[in-house]
Amino acid sequence: MKKDITVILPIIEVSKNFEPYFNRAIQSLEIQVRPIDELIIVYSSTKEIKDWLTKWKSGEEMGEDKFTCPKDLTIKLIENKEKVDFCSQINLGVENCTNNWFSILEFDDEYSRNWFKNFDVYVKEYNEVDIFLPLVVDVNVDNTFLGFTNEALWAMKFSEKLGFLDNNTLLNYQNFQISGAIYKKEAFEDIGGFKPNFRLTFGYEFLLRATYNDVQIMTIPKIGYKHANMREF
Repeated sequence: MKKDITVILPIIEVSKNFEPYFNRAIQSLEIQVRPIDELIIVYSSTKEIKDWLTKWKSGEEMGEDKFTCPKDLTIKLIENKEKVDFCSQINLGVENCTNNWFSILEFDDEYSRNWFKNFDVYVKEYNEVDIFLPLVVDVNVDNTFLGFTNEALWAMKFSEKLGFLDNNTLLNYQNFQISGAIYKKEAFEDIGGFKPNFRLTFGYEFLLRATYNDVQIMTIPKIGYKHANMREF
């Protein structure tokens, strides 16, 4: 039996090159072999973003790619009227998530088409896991391959248990990507979600706090997510 999943996509500003990146991110949801149940877009309270989302949600063709809001996807638009930062956007999205599992999609990233199908397979076998990390392909702004992230957990003797992230490993190695991961909502909330005051290091701090609290974290050894590094905007 498949698990219900919400994808949370934060928008802080409509920057240069936003539309083509956002289009590809949404398309990566539409082509999933295993469809998701819900998309929550958390957006900052600015007139520019509100106008853009209204136009997109109306189905009007936009930009050179002529993309529109998908009609077969359940979408919630949540306005963030308070703190404008990535952590606060995600925490607000989780508060409004009614499913037991959620994932984070950055507007300039993409899921592989089998990611949620693979999750269904692994969560059935590893039902004690609270967070499933994807094997991430990192690219630059020209879409040139830079490397892989999260794959190290499958290296022999890297962590205490092959494929799993433990506290000792985190104390010695910090390069893990949390976007694209699939989180059990209850576990995320139990340890307090993301901490905005850590700013650039919030991902590492969250994982460290999670492992100290015995949250089970595993990397699925399948490519699940493409992450854009070295942004120009």
